[in-house]
Amino acid sequence: MVKDLIVPRTVDSKFRFIAVAAQRAQQLQNGAKPRVETRVRKATRVAIQEVIAGAVSWEVKSEESESQPAE
Repeated sequence: MVKDLIVPRTVDSKFRFIAVAAQRAQQLQNGAKPRVETRVRKATRVAIQEVIAGAVSWEVKSEESESQPAE
């Protein structure tokens, strides 16, 4: 368990930080290679360290772009 989690300034909320890390952890469990050097082996811990290091790219889609049908 991560205690006293400090969210990087690039992430707007703890919820988004955890959501991004969870998706990355799932990728790691499915065979993706870690993007940072770390001593830990658990996918969740590696994913958290990757997000903190800025090694994971992500974007927030606006509601307008999701509601418009593709042409």
